[in-house]
Amino acid sequence: MSLYINYPSWMDPYVVSFLPVRWYAVMYIVAFALAYVLYEYQVRKDGCPDLDKEGRQNLFLWAVVGLLIGAHLFSVFFYSDAAFYLTHPWLIFWPFRNGEFVGLPGMSYHGGVVGALAGGFIYSRIKKFRFLTQVDYIVAGIPLGYTFGRIGNFINAELYGRVSALPWAMVFPNAPSFSSSQEWVRNMADRCAITYEPGAFVNLPRHPSQLYEALFEGIILFLILWFICRPLIRKHALQPGSMLSFYIFGYGFFRFFIEYCRQPDANIGYVIALGKESDNIAVFQSLLNISKGQVFCLIMMVSALVLFFVVNRRKNYGHESAGKRKNK
Repeated sequence: MSLYINYPSWMDPYVVSFLPVRWYAVMYIVAFALAYVLYEYQVRKDGCPDLDKEGRQNLFLWAVVGLLIGAHLFSVFFYSDAAFYLTHPWLIFWPFRNGEFVGLPGMSYHGGVVGALAGGFIYSRIKKFRFLTQVDYIVAGIPLGYTFGRIGNFINAELYGRVSALPWAMVFPNAPSFSSSQEWVRNMADRCAITYEPGAFVNLPRHPSQLYEALFEGIILFLILWFICRPLIRKHALQPGSMLSFYIFGYGFFRFFIEYCRQPDANIGYVIALGKESDNIAVFQSLLNISKGQVFCLIMMVSALVLFFVVNRRKNYGHESAGKRKNK
């Protein structure tokens, strides 16, 4: 009896074999569509007059374009060879490599957040409407759409996690194998009841971290925002920007801890390595070993707290000023 799960052999990253359309792309279209539907639902229910339907569609489009640009730029400059792209800037958005169409490989979620906010903000300056009010409506539904994006990663058998001996750990077919000449590889293979020849390379089980993210950063975060934060904002009359701060903090919080199950990029490793062991990024060794993604998550959480107190300080300050004028 094996102590792990094999990646489902029937899964195919392509929707149909004769077309170069991946489920990953389809899932992202579903994610954007679902986020927009939930945005429209809230605006119509609350009767927000700032933007008509065409304006909301344009805002969403600007945010999506900003997301794609920001996600790719972050990937290029923070997770790839930044020096190469600085000397070859025309290749940053060039979708061909060695004569083949490859699209825009490399997307960073943290960069996507920055890009989407930048795109939406620019549009709000052009059309002169309250940016944070609309953003609060948009972000409340984003996690549910995000769930489908991570499911797309799972179908693509990519962004898998670190090696693990947990019973639900999964052997991904395209994951790098490890030489059984290393003691830790032999120990892990033995724990998982994997047979191997001496000196052979072994494909070890890994955390299905895409599914962890789909659950916590997707479904659970959506339920928190939709059924806890939305009523809380109404009950206490919190200011526009509050939902955005809840979303940014919640995503950063869940992603920070799930990153312990994800393997850092091999070309980067840990940016903070304070644990007793930090020599093997393929397995978890210490909570004190921090990846670049976790640093961005910490920045997100701190930014969310600052945003929450800044936007709601306006409300308190306004009440205090009114009281002073009344007593004067």
